[in-house]
Amino acid sequence: MDGSEQGRNVVIESRSVANAKTKDTRNQWPGGQHPILPPGLPPGLPSGLPPDLPTASLTAAGDIAYAWDIEDDSITWMGESAQIFDGRAGNLTNGEAFSECINPDDLSNRLRILNRHFSIGEAYDCEYRIRHMECGFQWVHDRGAAVFDASGVPRRLHGVLRVITDRKHQEALLEHRANFDDLTGHFNKLRLREALQTAIAYNTRHEISGGFLIVGIDKLSVTRKKYGHDVADAVLIGTSHRIERCLRATDIIGRIDGDRFGIILSHCDSKGIEVTANKILNTIRGTAIQTPTGGVAVTVSIGGIAFPGLIRSAVDAMENADKALREAKYSGCNTFILHELTEEQRTRRQRMIAVGKQTLDAIADDRITLAYQPVVDAHSHAIQYYETLVRMYEPSGRLANPDEFVPALERLGTIRQLDLRALELTIRGLERSSDMRLAVNVSSLTITDPVWLRALVSLIHGRRNIAERLIVEITETAALEDFDVTARFVESIHDLGCKVALDDFGSGYTSFKHVKSLTVDVVKIDGTFVFDLDSNRENEVFIQTLLDLAGHFGLMTVAECVENSRVARLLEKLGADYLQGWHFGRPSIHPPWKDE
Repeated sequence: MDGSEQGRNVVIESRSVANAKTKDTRNQWPGGQHPILPPGLPPGLPSGLPPDLPTASLTAAGDIAYAWDIEDDSITWMGESAQIFDGRAGNLTNGEAFSECINPDDLSNRLRILNRHFSIGEAYDCEYRIRHMECGFQWVHDRGAAVFDASGVPRRLHGVLRVITDRKHQEALLEHRANFDDLTGHFNKLRLREALQTAIAYNTRHEISGGFLIVGIDKLSVTRKKYGHDVADAVLIGTSHRIERCLRATDIIGRIDGDRFGIILSHCDSKGIEVTANKILNTIRGTAIQTPTGGVAVTVSIGGIAFPGLIRSAVDAMENADKALREAKYSGCNTFILHELTEEQRTRRQRMIAVGKQTLDAIADDRITLAYQPVVDAHSHAIQYYETLVRMYEPSGRLANPDEFVPALERLGTIRQLDLRALELTIRGLERSSDMRLAVNVSSLTITDPVWLRALVSLIHGRRNIAERLIVEITETAALEDFDVTARFVESIHDLGCKVALDDFGSGYTSFKHVKSLTVDVVKIDGTFVFDLDSNRENEVFIQTLLDLAGHFGLMTVAECVENSRVARLLEKLGADYLQGWHFGRPSIHPPWKDE
């Protein structure tokens, strides 16, 4: 179907759908009139206003307004249309002509949104591309509303077009940066890890062998120090290109960090893994890589792991391949080592898989619960909020310690399901008590999980009172693992109206730059520095430094693991805002609102 046929269908189909509309849904705008354009265009502006006010306002805003008479398929335009139609607005006097300007790939989506607006009153709000003689295609944002007659049939559609090409280009750039490495163009660490997790899950389900390689450039830091960053970057790019030439079309390559690349071999046994690794070794050391200062001889070391076997997560695969890479470098570089699990490691891994399955069964059987630990004001000791901590009931009724199952889920990559359940239970608690404030923990894997964010949006949508009482806690080590991803996650949480706390503050030695860039609301000082504070002068100095750092950025501070009154008084003197620990209350599975 060409563009003109689809354009005619917009009119034909919209009329047939609109005939079924009831009277209750007519007049989408007050008085049945669009707030910018009067029915019929012109006549008439409200009395006392300049006759050119609508056009001037539209021009100032960079928008174009239109009125589409659905009955005779005529369109009237208002505003400076040249920026969108390059002088063709005078020829676009009907819906059919206008539809021919729209990118054919976008027509069906516009038709769907338009018909839903006519049939059930769903907002007409869509984005699509319009052909421009000079610029190719311009992206526009189209918003409007229909005017219905007494029988519920749409007679006119009034709307506004705004050019959003720059915004779309920026979104595309941000999406590219979120998934790809700027220097090499390959997947970044986050995207590579997601692809690896998908490959492991697929190979496990279909019982197919696969492998993962980490290729490390030998002594790249020496090259950078001797020749400079431009030469080192040229070596990185040249190495990545040579690796690519050794791979099949189905293999995936990504850059893990400064001098390391990861490779996913989704259909490959141990022998095939070794063949690929040796091919990469030979190709890279075969000839020098050309750089701005001439040829540079390069070698690499490679570590690998076969999956699935006992490998169930991308985290496991990457850690084991990295261990093998370190062994390869220790053995003299320019070599490949395939990581093999020892019998003890196999036994431990099988036990971990069993624990992971038991936990997932507990989630399905609704045997996950929360424990609540108070966080108090450092001066008055009044409770400010509660941190929620995950607990699991075993089938026997025993309450399992989180240390017995959380590490296994983190290793298996299934901790996200537990985080999602904890979020649901925390929101339920906020619903039960209108003045309760709760904090929920998320793992490093959840920070990269769009499913968790979508669930949060769904649970708090339109409920500002709940969003403002929710604190999302992320660990400092997780934040530093992939800082850019964490920063975007924090921004998304803030956009929803929630607060963010940085847990274990001090364990990762966060810099001033990191604290400033993350824009968290609360930092929680790692309990290892608090536990013996009253007898450890070094920890006192360190905590004072952390408190000063947090205070410099206007952040609230929580000191964890406060076990006695001496430590509590000292922390108050040092300037901590909140305190948490067994001295003020142990985690309890009894919800605090039951005592109200």
